[in-house]
This record gives sequence, C-alpha cells and structure tokens, in this order.
Amino acid sequence: MSRPSWDEYFMEIARLVATRATCPRRSVGAVIVLDKRILATGYNGAPTGLAHCTEVGCYIVAGHCVRALHAEQNAILQAALNGVSTRGATIYVTHQPCSHCAKMIINAGIQRVVFEGDYPDEFALELFAEAGIQLARYENGRIIPIDLTPYKPKR
Repeated sequence: MSRPSWDEYFMEIARLVATRATCPRRSVGAVIVLDKRILATGYNGAPTGLAHCTEVGCYIVAGHCVRALHAEQNAILQAALNGVSTRGATIYVTHQPCSHCAKMIINAGIQRVVFEGDYPDEFALELFAEAGIQLARYENGRIIPIDLTPYKPKR
C-alpha cells in the first residue's frame, strides 16, 4: 500500500469537505494548510445559523446563488474566527476560485492555490498573476503548475 503525496492527501480531504456543502448548484470544499498541518476547512453553504439552500432553495441574483458563502470564504473566515494566521499557507480547493475568492485569498496572505475542477473566471487568474500567487491544477494525482504569464498586467 503506497502512501498518498501531501497534495493528494489534502485534495482528498477537500473532496470530503465538499460533501458537507448545502448549495445544490455546486459542491465545493477547501482546506487551508501550512507546514503540512490543516489550519481550517470550508464548504459552500449559508452563514452559521441561517437556512441553507437545501432547506429553502437558492437565492439567485445575476445567475449566482447569493445565499451561500463559497468554500474558500468559509475556510478563511473559520481561520479568522479562531485567530489562526493563514499567511504563507496553501489552499486546496475542489474548483478554481472565483475572482471574489481570489481577492480574499490574496488578502489572507495565502501564497499557493491548488485546485481540481474548472470555474469560468479568467479575472481570478489575472488577480492571482498580479499578486504573484502560485497556482496549480491537481489532475490524476499530479500537480501541474499553471503559467500565469499570459494573465499578468501589461504595464
């Protein structure tokens, strides 16, 4: 029996976290890691104590459910709530972060993003490129670094 790599291990945990998601439109999980230690996890769902999409339905504005927080947001907020710094961390996410989450990831001091599934938000890639965030796709047990050069702003 072979042991999974650290990237495989944390991505598998992100997949498990995603099973707790309460917005039926997309199940997403996130795990924030520093020095091979889990700092926080998050999945997409309504704020604590409020009704979930699975209970009362999604609240759609401009094609997006605004009732649920995104997994990345919940993971960053969980760390903040517990006084845990995310500076220098890696976040493993089951889908590419959107531009709103990208901005939060940048401001949280997270330096590396590893994601598996796609999400159609090229502006998020531009933000990561400008901020110097390392971005990688997890695919079939391998990490594939993403070249963000095409997304860097031309100055």
